[in-house]
Amino acid sequence: MGSRVVRTRDERGVAFPSPLVMLSIVAVAMAGLAFAVTSGDVESDVARPVTVEATPSATPSPSATRAPRPSEPRTSRTPAPVERSEVLVEVYNNSGIAGLAGTTADTAATAGWQVVGSDNWVGTIPSSTVYFPPRLERQADTLAKDLGVTRLMPAVAPMRFDRLTVILTADYA
Repeated sequence: MGSRVVRTRDERGVAFPSPLVMLSIVAVAMAGLAFAVTSGDVESDVARPVTVEATPSATPSPSATRAPRPSEPRTSRTPAPVERSEVLVEVYNNSGIAGLAGTTADTAATAGWQVVGSDNWVGTIPSSTVYFPPRLERQADTLAKDLGVTRLMPAVAPMRFDRLTVILTADYA
C-alpha cells in the first residue's frame, strides 16, 4: 500500500475592511483634503485696517470741510427678564432635615417658579446646588438668587435636562 500524503489547504485570502475602517479612511481623506484647501495664507483672508495719511492741500476739499458725524450711541441689549412661570423646577432634600424640600418648593412657587415636584435625593452633594441644562443657565442663576443658593452646576444624569434641579443640603437650612 502506498503512503497517503495529507495536504493542508492554504486558507489565505483577501479580507475586506469593515465598514468602520472604510469610514475612517474616508474621514481621514476628507480631513486631509480640507486641510489642503484651507492651508493657504490665512492672514491674506483677514481684513486689515487701511491707514490713509492725509497730505495738506492748499484748497480744502468739500469732504474735509464737513463736520464729522457724531457716533451713534451704543445701546447695550439687556437680556429679557426671566419668565419664572415658564421654567420647570424640581426640589430635592439631601439634608436629612424633614420637610426641607417641601418648604423650599413652596418658596420657589411663591416667587413664581413652576415647581413640578419635590422629594428626597440619595447621594453625596457637597453643598446646596441649582443644577441646570445649558439652555437654562440664566434662569438657574435667577432661581439660585431667589432661594439664596450660591452653588450652580451643569445638570448631570439622572437629572432631567428640560428643567432646573435644586438639591438642598444641611448648609441651606
